[in-house]
Amino acid sequence: MGDTTKDDGSSQSKAVRRGKRAFFFRKWTRIDVMRASAVGSVHLLCLLAPFNFKWEAFRFGVILAIVTSLSITFSYHRNLTHRSFKLPKWLEYLFAYTALFALQGHPIDWVSTHRFHHQFTDSDRDPHSPIEGFWFSHVLWIFDTSYIREKCGGRDNVMDLKKQWFYRFLRNTIGLHILSFWTLVYLWGGLPYLTCGVGVGGAIGYNGTWLINSACHIWGTQAWNTKDTSRNVWWLGPFTMGESWHNNHHAFEASARHGLEWYQVDLTWYLIWFFQALGLATDVKLPTDAQKRKMAFAR
Repeated sequence: MGDTTKDDGSSQSKAVRRGKRAFFFRKWTRIDVMRASAVGSVHLLCLLAPFNFKWEAFRFGVILAIVTSLSITFSYHRNLTHRSFKLPKWLEYLFAYTALFALQGHPIDWVSTHRFHHQFTDSDRDPHSPIEGFWFSHVLWIFDTSYIREKCGGRDNVMDLKKQWFYRFLRNTIGLHILSFWTLVYLWGGLPYLTCGVGVGGAIGYNGTWLINSACHIWGTQAWNTKDTSRNVWWLGPFTMGESWHNNHHAFEASARHGLEWYQVDLTWYLIWFFQALGLATDVKLPTDAQKRKMAFAR
């Protein structure tokens, strides 16, 4: 599913461009408001963290950011979007459930958007195209679901997930799980854990993912001839769990490993390799020498 190609329907692409999109003064859907509220709440809690600071709460926030960010990259991205490897269903569902608490939506929505991104990279139909500006690709696209639907159409590219009861269940109950988690965190540790944990941890996780969509299509280097704006940004590697080797990823979308060189830190790949060593991750995909020769720049 990850090995999609760009749409060659120029008429469809041209039909999308209507000049600069109004951000504030437009019709906001219920989902837009809910997303903006979640993102705003997390960053507000982060700003309140210094006034409720406790080291143990801060450590909890850092651990929460690492666990949920790894769940996003391991589950939503490499396992569900690109099918880079297979897991037993119990383990697949466990990581997908953990990823909910990164507050980036349920798997059906996340995976669909990312598959559209690869299908329409850098075109008018790219859901978070850098062509529309840094801040649009970084975060603003999240709050305009009508625009994304106008550009990409319905969620007809995730039928593999829609057929599974578990992912339909998460789609229909995501708000309940998030609110329950926040309530438990507050009852456990009070405001320090809510601000330093959910706030700081959530803000770290959010911006780590967002930088892939923005910075990794603007700055950095290109190791492969992908004919798009994807870039490798080395200094973001550890912070993004290895996702910032983004040019590598666009060159070999189905690859379970993004840091293709030994010095390219890729924490998600290390986790996949660990489960592969245990015999739990199977059919692990890596680029072949022939694929690398095809994507290399002409010398």
